[in-house]
Amino acid sequence: MGERINPPGGGSGDGIEPINLREALEERYLAYALSTIMGRALPDARDGLKPVHRRILHAMRLLKLDPGTAFKKCARIVGDVIGKFHPHGDQSVYDALVRLAQDFSQRYPLVDGQGNFGNIDGDNAAAYRYTEARMTEVARLLLDGIDEDSVDFRKTYNEEDEEPVVLPGAFPNLLANGSQGIAVGMATSIPPHNAAEICDAALHIIANPDCTTRDLVAHVPGPDFPTGGIIVEGQASILEAYETGRGAFRTRARWIQEDTGRGTYQIIVTEIPYGVTKGRLIEKIAELIIEKKLPLVADVRDESTEDIRLVFEPKSRNVDGALLMESLFKLTELESRIPLNMNVLLKGKIPKVVGLKEVLREWLDHRREVLVRRSSHRLSVIDKRLEVLAGLIIAYLNIDEVIHIIRTADVPKQALIARFELTDVQAEAILNMRLRSLAKLEEMELRKEHGELSKEKEGIEKLLASEALQWKTVSWEIGNVKKQFSKETPLGKRRTTFAEATEVDVDAFAEALVEREPITVVVSEKGWIRALKGHVQDLSALTFKTDDRLKVSFFAETTSKLLVFATNGKVFTLEGSKLPGGRGAGEPMRLMFDLEQEHDIVDVVQFKGGRKALVASREGKGFVVAEDELVANTRKGKGVMGVDQPDELACVRFVEGDHVAVVGENRKLVVFPLNQVPEMSRGKGVRLQKYKGGGLADVKTFKLADGLTWKDSSDRTWTVSEKDLIEWLGNRADAGKLPPKGFPKNNKFG
Repeated sequence: MGERINPPGGGSGDGIEPINLREALEERYLAYALSTIMGRALPDARDGLKPVHRRILHAMRLLKLDPGTAFKKCARIVGDVIGKFHPHGDQSVYDALVRLAQDFSQRYPLVDGQGNFGNIDGDNAAAYRYTEARMTEVARLLLDGIDEDSVDFRKTYNEEDEEPVVLPGAFPNLLANGSQGIAVGMATSIPPHNAAEICDAALHIIANPDCTTRDLVAHVPGPDFPTGGIIVEGQASILEAYETGRGAFRTRARWIQEDTGRGTYQIIVTEIPYGVTKGRLIEKIAELIIEKKLPLVADVRDESTEDIRLVFEPKSRNVDGALLMESLFKLTELESRIPLNMNVLLKGKIPKVVGLKEVLREWLDHRREVLVRRSSHRLSVIDKRLEVLAGLIIAYLNIDEVIHIIRTADVPKQALIARFELTDVQAEAILNMRLRSLAKLEEMELRKEHGELSKEKEGIEKLLASEALQWKTVSWEIGNVKKQFSKETPLGKRRTTFAEATEVDVDAFAEALVEREPITVVVSEKGWIRALKGHVQDLSALTFKTDDRLKVSFFAETTSKLLVFATNGKVFTLEGSKLPGGRGAGEPMRLMFDLEQEHDIVDVVQFKGGRKALVASREGKGFVVAEDELVANTRKGKGVMGVDQPDELACVRFVEGDHVAVVGENRKLVVFPLNQVPEMSRGKGVRLQKYKGGGLADVKTFKLADGLTWKDSSDRTWTVSEKDLIEWLGNRADAGKLPPKGFPKNNKFG
């Protein structure tokens, strides 16, 4: 048991090298991170492709799967990709191939698929032994000129073959089809755009190299998703996103309201936001309906065929369609924020977040480099051919002598070179010449070809010598792409539109569910509430609990909100539609919200919005508050007036006029201007009237010019004119004087 075990390889273990774990982890993780960033997750800014997509297209080119040719099994394509270029799992390569063929994933598909390539419901594609594929015209454009030394090639992983480092990329694929990827420590998310718009922006950069992002956004107003939809992001936000390379686009589903007769309707959604799986979306909506989180929606059905058609039935005919959709936008993926994080590889090596102008500049510089390289390659081909043609023309001019040398010389090649001062290539071409090409016409053909090639050479040399001419040629190429994918074509037509987001009041959601009907609200002294149907004038027949009687009643509607003021300075909100019916005595309001036993209800009023209220406490303090500040959203209510016991909230009066009249329990009256009372959203308030004993009895606001009115115990109305009120006019916090003759003994204004 005590025997020492040596490490593999035998020996004494002297070959073991101790290393620092932290350094080893850092080094290895950095290598992994770099390989993920460079070789897997981030697209190249020049052709907009990640390595796996580039390898798929290259393999399809080698299989001669050009547009219009016969389809080949996807299994064959995947086999070639993983066998020659991409030593990874077959499923990951097939998934990438499938995505390139999906017209709801790619704005301009690179692969033309035959068979089941999945759908927007989220169903997977059929296995690769069943499906077939070939390239589209877009893929052909990306590869155009690849065999003309336009791009660099490198050895594949096993060094048996070669693969392109980048594709020539005549199509603006990065922005047109977008890209998503998660690397290590960074990610990319580029939504699809309209190719014709990108070409317009690129042409604008060539014509105006110093242009701004704002100029480019005039050409590229925003993404163009394959699934359509409506972008409701603001212009300033879109501009900032394209300027910085980071942002998001708020996108909504497209919908119409379809009339179903007799005042009923249904909502039809015809386009959903990009990247949303329809099957999962409907499941989520159905769950929300069951959980009663979408109270405006009665049902959802999927009636889609090839086109999307989601049908939403409203809960009732009174529900506003825009309101129903707003609730769906708020809670479901019918509204999505599609991120923009333009993190790309510049020159195929540097990961960087770039703006719209920089990413287009990178593509344009690549297109110019491809043009120069293709032109140089063509020039070398022409030079070789011209050399051969010059030799063949010499041979035709001296055909008899050439034949004689070939027949008699021991080494015909050397003899020809010596006699006619030919190059090795020219002598070889003469010796390989066929007898049938000795016809007289052939010499004319050679001279014609020589002339055409010489002219072409001159044009290419001019092009290579002039940067302006190079940019002109690049513009011409981009113009052709723009024409091919113009907005007049079915593929190039813009699918996503722009609109302003309609902001709907959240409170309107609940109201939309309620049938609008008149009610009469009845509140008793002991705090019981009920709602009688209709507007009832005569309440004499109403019955109350023992020792209880009518406190307040008013006309309202089922959609109304009621504000309930309590002595502790809190305000509670009740919904008119949720009040108990008028058959019995109603229900105590204490059960409807959280009010402690030691506090009472001061007043109940209908919320109308936009008004101002004067709140006053028993000790004579008060302030003005906006009615909109009084609405409470919870059972706990909203603390408005701070009162310390034994003080309590005593009066609430809606402001009418320019003066305040305050009467105390000591039967003293003071009148002062309303502007002496501050407006606050909450607080303890300021002193309205000064007392030696007792407290505030009542308060009223009125227009001084109209005089002060009150009702006596016999229900007669008394009015004291402005000039007769002189002796009671004073300032806030005055003690006041005994009221005029005829003022009620209960110290109330009535």
